[in-house]
Amino acid sequence: MGSTRRSVLGFTGKLIIDLLSFLVFSVLDVLDVCLCYVYKILDFIMEDEWKPCYCSSPKEAIINSSNILVSENGESEKIVCVTSTSKMLQLEEISDTLYTRSSLVVEVSKTTVKRRNVVNSGGCRSPFMVDMVQEKIGGGNLHPVPRWSDCDCDTYNVNENVLFIHGFISSSAFWTETLFPNFSRSIKSKYRLFAIDLLGFGKSPKPHESLYTMKEHLDMIERSVLEPNRVESFHIVAHSLGCILALALAVKYPNSVKSLTLLAPPYFPTPKGEEATQYMMRKVAPRQVWPLIAFGASMACWYEHVSRTICLLICKHHRTWEFLTKLITRNRMRTYLIEGFCCHTHNAAWHTLHNVICGTAAKVEEYLDMVQNHLNCSVHVFHGRDDELIPVECSDNVKTKVPRANVTIVENKDHITIVVGRQKAFARELEKIWKTARTS
Repeated sequence: MGSTRRSVLGFTGKLIIDLLSFLVFSVLDVLDVCLCYVYKILDFIMEDEWKPCYCSSPKEAIINSSNILVSENGESEKIVCVTSTSKMLQLEEISDTLYTRSSLVVEVSKTTVKRRNVVNSGGCRSPFMVDMVQEKIGGGNLHPVPRWSDCDCDTYNVNENVLFIHGFISSSAFWTETLFPNFSRSIKSKYRLFAIDLLGFGKSPKPHESLYTMKEHLDMIERSVLEPNRVESFHIVAHSLGCILALALAVKYPNSVKSLTLLAPPYFPTPKGEEATQYMMRKVAPRQVWPLIAFGASMACWYEHVSRTICLLICKHHRTWEFLTKLITRNRMRTYLIEGFCCHTHNAAWHTLHNVICGTAAKVEEYLDMVQNHLNCSVHVFHGRDDELIPVECSDNVKTKVPRANVTIVENKDHITIVVGRQKAFARELEKIWKTARTS
């Protein structure tokens, strides 16, 4: 009788959440369209130029310039040639989720959106992409840096070595101020600890011309950390989105990695017949109002102009929120959390979420195969049992691909508290991993 009641309550609760989610995200669908026109006008007023966006309707076109050649044949289109005297753009790393996002109303009504068949992973499918590519090749000087809607903070280039690569909480201050003090003196004397701000986050540069692809993030790590500090071998610790970067970095430097520690890795194997990028987006950002962390991820991934508005209100004024948080709570930990969540631009967050999380969805499986078959380093995975953003099954999936991985499920911890609140315990766990790797 009790189980039946719980089943009925669970079904009722799910029904209420689904109905509320449909209503909320239907409103957001309409709001995002309206905000599209609002920002076009504001951009024109502030920057003397109409700014294209990813919700621009695709259209048939053949564009031929000194730098770009795009051809289209029926329902297929591809980049034939993208050249520049200064650099080569990696268009294959641009996720189609940037410009292929159906409304919730369409999904619920089970109508189908005409999906464009890409014959080349470097496909360019909308007028905005052409404009964006031309801007990148031209040097990206068409817009002021920072943009009017972004914060005007200054930006910086940023034995054994340890690289901490964080995901959703991207500021290195989070690691430096909350975790590093908990390491023992012997560890601090033997290791150099690097807490890396993702490109576009924290105190890293926030170039407006960047598409924040995997290659650009890795290049930043190489230029700002590995090369200037002459790092030849290292341990990697990564969280959430940072796990994808960590895997890519480990695959690129297979002989340099001594241990690989992943916290809440977002690995969802793509079912046969599914598009990897779209499947990953639905899993990471399922467009549900509950839990709240998933609701936030959904707004950040699905709604270009709604998320830009949030960044305008929160990220542009992050110093105000940091001051108020410090004044009200007197808690340095919460101040660093605010800094981590808010100190970035919309351009950085929007492109990183799509081009790193969704755009590399098909590559994560390849990365894990490389780790299993070509890397000799130890692999450790930690996951909070109560993680509502990246479910525990993701770490089980990693274990399936890398059988030697040591998976630890931490009870009563979620996506954030897997580290926050247990810094001392986590520091001891990392010390044990590194010492074991040294003697193995």
